[in-house]
Amino acid sequence: MLEEKPEPSTPTSPSLLIRPRREPFEYGLLPISKLIFSDGTLTLAPLKEKLLQTSTDGRVSASQLAEALQIPHDYACLAIDTLASVLPADPDPNAGADVHDLILFLYIQTYKRLLPRAHKDSAAVADVWPSTSAFDGYLSALSPLQLVRSNSRRFIPSQADEEAHQLSYLQKHMANIIALLAEPVEGEGDESLVLTSERFEHLGFLIQFGEKGSEGIPLSQRTPFFANSDPDMPAAPVPATQVHDWVSQHITAALEHNAEKAMAKENGPAADLDVTMADAFLNQTRPQSSSSTAMHNNAAYTRSQSFVEGISKASVVKQTCDIKGHSVKVLNCHDSVIYILAPLKYATVYGCSDTTIVLGAIGKAVRVEHCERVQVITAAKRICIANCRECIFFLGVNQQPLILGDNHKLQVAPYNTFYAQLEEHMAQTGVVPTVNRWNEPLVLGMVDPHDSLSHPAGVSDAQAESAARLDPDLFTNFLIPNWYSGESSQSTKYNPFPLPEIYMSSQRKKYSVLSDVQQALRDLEVEENKKRELAGALHVHFKDWLYASGNIRQLYCLQGD
Repeated sequence: MLEEKPEPSTPTSPSLLIRPRREPFEYGLLPISKLIFSDGTLTLAPLKEKLLQTSTDGRVSASQLAEALQIPHDYACLAIDTLASVLPADPDPNAGADVHDLILFLYIQTYKRLLPRAHKDSAAVADVWPSTSAFDGYLSALSPLQLVRSNSRRFIPSQADEEAHQLSYLQKHMANIIALLAEPVEGEGDESLVLTSERFEHLGFLIQFGEKGSEGIPLSQRTPFFANSDPDMPAAPVPATQVHDWVSQHITAALEHNAEKAMAKENGPAADLDVTMADAFLNQTRPQSSSSTAMHNNAAYTRSQSFVEGISKASVVKQTCDIKGHSVKVLNCHDSVIYILAPLKYATVYGCSDTTIVLGAIGKAVRVEHCERVQVITAAKRICIANCRECIFFLGVNQQPLILGDNHKLQVAPYNTFYAQLEEHMAQTGVVPTVNRWNEPLVLGMVDPHDSLSHPAGVSDAQAESAARLDPDLFTNFLIPNWYSGESSQSTKYNPFPLPEIYMSSQRKKYSVLSDVQQALRDLEVEENKKRELAGALHVHFKDWLYASGNIRQLYCLQGD
């Protein structure tokens, strides 16, 4: 019973503040209506029993899930792959999905994202984006960024606001979540539900404790009722009501703690969890400057993230030593080039325009949302693209690219670059170079049911616009300078993803033309002063192109000291 709980575990203890795991909410939501059950446990409880009966050692395959839910096999595969990408540990890719993890994954499909917040410098933002759009879309004549920000120019919610929103959702639904994990006491019926230590561990899919160094500690070992139990003699099952009361009290304590910190931040000079690069590090754009990234490293967040935010007309380079945590967010960058050359689990690109973004090796998931005229180059397990326009994606991806929302004029192409540590980073994150499904996009609906924004009637069942394949004649390799490290026998020297023949043929044709021009210039029989004039003319035209294309700024930004 709750009154028997040891005193050190009271929810007011700062070391026991519960935090939501952000990954399921940020990368694990799928806009598929047949995966969304808004009736609490009424459907999911019988579904859990049905899946357990057909499972092998408590795990189910995509075929079993497809049959149980009466959904296409592609959707079942997508659900299981998405679940695998947001689990705390890396599952066996051939073992299917754990039924209890799967049920929690299906339950949180009812979550609705927090509405974007108004940006504190809305006037400056208004200068970046035009008030009208050249596109005609189903949902709006506005661009994706304008649709999100509306008249008040809204930006992505703050980390603290999102955490509070996720905690509030978990607090509201925790009774149902625990009921789905619990089991009845034999002979006493469903009125007496209990939770074993093993079942309790599945809550680690959604919550964790907040202090540093807690990542490797089993969730059950932080509780008064399962802690210090002998692995050979597991603790006795605990009444589900007792578990629910204990978890709920700690969520309430975490919400109060966050509210106090937010109030202190508003009333005093406390560290701003959402400081932007533009505000904090004005005009610092050299690649070697580690301060070019706004690090949200408040102690309240155990799994720190790295942020590249608010960059405008500049270039930024981040390598492994510059990255904090296992994920990165590139937010609201405009007319810039961003290099993230590191092995990571997650990456988000949000609200960027006219920017080239190179993401190293991403072992779990990439999400690109509300961007215009960006080029994204990434080697990743999977990528989700939502509400983007006139963007090109150069992909080395092991799973089908997921496309949803109000997209226009998207293009996909095979991966087109490399850097010295790429293959090492791919090996660390499990990205396989022999599997590239860049040209197999899976297109879902126009409207995301997890989006709190309202949408006009009649578009809920419309399919999103897919992406076209980039014309091979327009395909070019992207060169990443080797700024920091010398060559070694292990360095990546070529693109590790094989190019399709049609793109390879186009490359050979371009190289042949270039070679012919170079040879013609060498064979040109003219006086020496004429050769110098020709060389000067070529340099002038090249310089004009550098200025016209904006690439001259990259040379200045990246030349270093």
